[in-house]
This record gives sequence, C-alpha cells and structure tokens, in this order.
Amino acid sequence: MMAKDREARQIEDAVMSVMSDRGTTRAARQPFGALGRRDFLSLVGAGAAGLLARRLFGAEGEAKGRKPNILVIISDDQGYADVGFQGCKDIPTPSIDSLAANGVRFTSGYVSCPVCSPTRAGVNTGRYQQRFGHELNPGPAPGAEVGLPLTEATLADLMKKAGYATGMVGKWHLGMEPKFHPLQRGFGEYYGFLGGAHPYLDLRPDGRNPILRATTPVDEKEYLTDAFTREAVAFIERHKAEPFFLYLTFNAVHAPLQATPKYLDRFKDIRDEQRQTYAAMLSAMDDGIGAVLKKLREAGIEENTLVFFFSDNGGAPGNASRNGPLRATKGTVYEGGIRVPSVIQWKGSLPAGKAFDHPVISLDVLPTAVAAAGGALPADRAIDGVNLLPYLKGEKEGPPHDALFWRFGQQSAIRKGNWKLAKIRDQAPELYDLAADIGEKTDLSAQKPEVVKDLSDAWAKWNAELKDPLWGGRQRAARPLRRQGRGAQP
Repeated sequence: MMAKDREARQIEDAVMSVMSDRGTTRAARQPFGALGRRDFLSLVGAGAAGLLARRLFGAEGEAKGRKPNILVIISDDQGYADVGFQGCKDIPTPSIDSLAANGVRFTSGYVSCPVCSPTRAGVNTGRYQQRFGHELNPGPAPGAEVGLPLTEATLADLMKKAGYATGMVGKWHLGMEPKFHPLQRGFGEYYGFLGGAHPYLDLRPDGRNPILRATTPVDEKEYLTDAFTREAVAFIERHKAEPFFLYLTFNAVHAPLQATPKYLDRFKDIRDEQRQTYAAMLSAMDDGIGAVLKKLREAGIEENTLVFFFSDNGGAPGNASRNGPLRATKGTVYEGGIRVPSVIQWKGSLPAGKAFDHPVISLDVLPTAVAAAGGALPADRAIDGVNLLPYLKGEKEGPPHDALFWRFGQQSAIRKGNWKLAKIRDQAPELYDLAADIGEKTDLSAQKPEVVKDLSDAWAKWNAELKDPLWGGRQRAARPLRRQGRGAQP
C-alpha cells in the first residue's frame, strides 16, 4: 500500500471512530455525507485538513483553526465569599462555578483598586492607573476632562489592530464626554451606560446617564441585567464566524438593590430583605453568564474562547455582600477591598479545575489576551500586567509578579510573596503574613522591622514613577509607607 493511501486509511479509521463515539450510524457515516472516498483521498493528498475538519466536525473544528475569541466578564461590588467555588451556601452560582470547574481559579486574585473606575482603567490598559492619574473615582457628575486619558491605548484598541471585532456591553465608568465614549476607545459596538451606577427596573431614558445603543439613548424595557445578557448573546451571534473581543461588564450587584419577582422568588428562605435582593441580583447575573456560555457552545466556539471573570473590587458596605474570611470591604486596601473572586477558562488550552496560588492582578488581563490573540503590546510605555498563559500551562514556574502595589488616595499597600504592608491614612503601617493570616488580624510590623523596610523601599520606588491624581486633589494622595517609632513618618 502506498504511503499516501495508508495515511488516508488511518485518517479514515480515526474519523470513523470519532463519528461512532458520537452515535452516528455506519450508513450515515459513509460516504462522509456528500464526500466520496475518492474525494476523501484527494483531500488528504492535497493536505486540505481545514476543509476536512469543516465537513466532518462543523464549526468547532473550523474555529480551532483561527485566533481565539476573548471574553472578559466583570461583576460589580461582588463579595469575595459570594460565589459557590469560594464556599457560598445561600446563593447558588452554577454558571460562574462552571468557569472554575473548567478552568483555573486564582486563590490570590487581585484588582488594582478597591473601587470601580480606577480598576477598569487598569484592566483596559494593563497599567497601574496611577501612572496616568486615574487614581480615584470620577464622582456622580464628572467634568469634561474626567475620564480615561486619551494618551492611553486600550485593550479594545489592541484587539482591533489584531483583526478582532470588538464590542462592549454594560457599565463603562471611564468618562461621560463623547471623546471618552467606548466607540472612541477601540470598541466597534456598544450597549450600556457611561456612568458608575444605574437603576435596574426604571430604565426610561434620561439626559444624565441613559442606556445607550452606540450613542443613541434607548427605552429599555427589560430588567437591566437581562438586557445586558440579551445584548451579549446577540453580539456573539453576529460575530461567531470571526475572532471577537467582548467586554461584558454587568453592574450587578452594585446598588441600587433591585430585582424582579422571577429572581426574588428563588430566595424566599433568606429572611434578610437586603441579602434576599442581593441574592436575586447575583442569581440573575449568573443566569446571564450561563446564557453567554451556552451561546458559545451552540456556536461551536466555546473551546476557542478565552474567558476571564472577576469582580471589580470587594463587596461593598451596605449591599449585603460577604467578604469573609477577608478583612474590610470595598474602598479599603485591606484584602476585603482588593482580593476578589477570579477565574480564567480556555477549554482545551488551559487545565481544568486547577487552583493557581501565586498572586495575580486584573492588569494581567490585557497582556494575556493580547498574547492569546497574537497581537502586539505598545512598546512606548510600561505594561505592568503579565501574560499568565505560560504560568498556567506549566511552561514557567514561580510567581508572575515580584510584588503587587496599591495607592488609593491616602491608602497604600504592597504584597510581596506572602507579606503584605498596608497603610491607612495617618495610621502606622501594618504588616501581615497572608499565608498564616488571610484575615489580617495580627500586625507583625514590630516583630519584623526588616520586612517593613524592604516592602517600604519597594513601594517608594514604585510610587516615584506615578503621577498625581488628575482629579480629587493632591491632598488625597498617599503618604510614604514608612515607620518612625510607632507613628507614620510624614
């Protein structure tokens, strides 16, 4: 038998085996639908593997031959403990949990700020947002110059250059003026609102912060979380035949606490009214994530889609979220403000059901996504995020970062290995061993002055590279992380 014919026979046998596993009858398997044996042999001889995959395996086989889709999903003010894979018992989150079961869970997953807008600035640039002055939230009525600086290249910009269809659904919070609009920052499609919060039930257009399709206000009738789900699914349907980047930013579970009876009725056993509404809102978002993942499967592109999920900061005080066993909440640089539920899924390319224990940060999304897409990072600026793929695949060992840093107004922190040094306003710096004390209960600064000095020096070196806040006033910037006796050195 000639080598070519022998190779064809081996491929034919393998195809028969796969189709048999799928329950296809022998009659249906031959002669490969409309593809005869002679044509089959010619395809093999011509090396037409891509056409063969499309004929035999449909969209999933074809999708594997193109660049991966990128899907970034962000929740808003979600508690660290409010997801099943973190041990939540009263609010089922099967869709989010499926991402952890089929992907990698980051046990030390951080965001670059304990509040909404600066975190999003970091995610979209891969840079510590203090490098370009986006240190603080813009407030409910931001001025004309308040927004993600136009000097910054965004993830959408980079994905567009890499040949991707780009779309955003949800909360923007990076500037209200036309020049800051998502359509001016690399996104080809947009549906959502530009501000920091929005009602979920009364969605009538208003002049201050309307729901927009592109730049046009719309009269949305659905519960807002359901509307965002609908739009995300529709975007995938429109672009399933080409590589796409979808930035899906739910405003759930951010205030105001509002839900429909459909979701509230699931939690009649929760007696606390706030917690019940919070649970309903989280359940609606989990349903939405499930619908998006289902759409990927139906389109045959799930295994060719890299999915990120995380909260933009810790659970907020007053929204009935739970951050245990972490200390404090949104708005602080304690663990409860910056350590969040965080997972990544890429079926067939990354391990399933794995926990990654080294610290990572939301800044890593951009370089990881760009690397997966075969794109290029800007060469004219520092990119603080790290491509995580080699670490997750086992190609590199050790921590992706030597240290992680925070500066938020008058609060500062650094994590280096298991050590964390935090300073809150004029209080003395506090040192914690997070491996033994995840709840930051025992301050070891007096016992470990050499560690305090090492971390203080590293933070000061990083801080020297940063700009003052562009809004909010210089007096709100952090002071150095240093000690003098038991007090803070000005």
